[in-house]
Amino acid sequence: MIYKFNVRDVRFPLAAGAGSDAVHQNPVYSYAVVQLRDDNGFTGTGLAFTLGEGTNLVCKAAEFYAEKLLKCDIEELMSHFGETFNHLSNEQQFRWLGPHKGVVHLALAAVTNACYDLWARKRGVPLWKLLIDLPPEQLVNTLDLSYLEDELTREHAIQLLNENKTSQHTRMSIIKAGYPGYDTSVGWFNYSDDDIKVNCRKAIDNGFSALKLKVGSPEPERDIRRAHLVRDIAGNDVKVMLDANQQWTLPQALFIGKKLLSMNPYWIEEPTHPDDIFAHQLLAKNLAPCKIALGEHVSNRILFKNYLQLETAGFIQVDALRVGGVSEFISISLLCRKYGIPVVPHVGDMGQLHQHLVLFNHISLNHEALFLEHIPHLKSHFEQPVVVQDGVYKTPMEAGSSCNFKEML
Repeated sequence: MIYKFNVRDVRFPLAAGAGSDAVHQNPVYSYAVVQLRDDNGFTGTGLAFTLGEGTNLVCKAAEFYAEKLLKCDIEELMSHFGETFNHLSNEQQFRWLGPHKGVVHLALAAVTNACYDLWARKRGVPLWKLLIDLPPEQLVNTLDLSYLEDELTREHAIQLLNENKTSQHTRMSIIKAGYPGYDTSVGWFNYSDDDIKVNCRKAIDNGFSALKLKVGSPEPERDIRRAHLVRDIAGNDVKVMLDANQQWTLPQALFIGKKLLSMNPYWIEEPTHPDDIFAHQLLAKNLAPCKIALGEHVSNRILFKNYLQLETAGFIQVDALRVGGVSEFISISLLCRKYGIPVVPHVGDMGQLHQHLVLFNHISLNHEALFLEHIPHLKSHFEQPVVVQDGVYKTPMEAGSSCNFKEML
């Protein structure tokens, strides 16, 4: 039984230039951290990601949600967690503040993620194994599929899981091989050209076959020059992705995006405002064959449904620390599987939780094991930091979701 909770506001200033993009010039990687403790001695930890100020607001909302789980048995709670998620996400005291977005939804993400971590720890298995071993009906019981019924009913979700269950054993080899990563830290926005040159060569020497550069400069020529710089160093066999972090207006995205096509980007990420779905649809058509990647700032499954329905995205970057946690992440992954669109998560968790979720996506849903973003800046703060060798995430074997901070022990 959950008898106690703890919520902390944890912030980590970064080295000069690290984490910078066209919109966030001086980010402070921060987390609302929720811990749920049960009377068997287990503690589940869940995270929601922010960039500094406002984390305290997320923590306050998380306390409200966490208190509602006191006296719950984790096994009983997770047997119908989809119903609990639906109730909490539509809490009448908070719904005017959302619904399903902003501070209150980030708070729900932290609490939800703590529930899944506690569940895996109590069962003594890593989260990825818990998820792939669950019978389809039990897994779907943890999901809230409301507002998705036009595209994904409970029966359809179970069918998708069952259809891929029979071939699941053919994909288990990834546990030993590890999940490919890509280096997103080679080209932060405020890094100099010389820094980018050094970082690109280092990433390639470390086995990465995909790199990302931040764009969105006031002077488009800077973006174009730096994009070609990375391509020249990486060569044609390395995937190079460009990330504008929503900086461009639609006319700017159309103009600059077409200029950037000459260096053959693997994708252009967040080219404009994340709420402008029709703008992304227009960009997807006009920048083809280059594909659009989006999702870092898309807050819920309903918006992802709309993006998929309008064929706006070639890659979905849903983040379990931005949407309502693991539960909503899985719902979105099921939607993407139906549409045949790859899921390449944004890693507000620095890959700690998502290394589990991409294994589930690949093994249980037969999503392509494309790659997972790697951001190394906070490794020293985690109790069980991700292990990336030769550009590959090594499979975590410890119980839970790998989200404990050393400072919280």
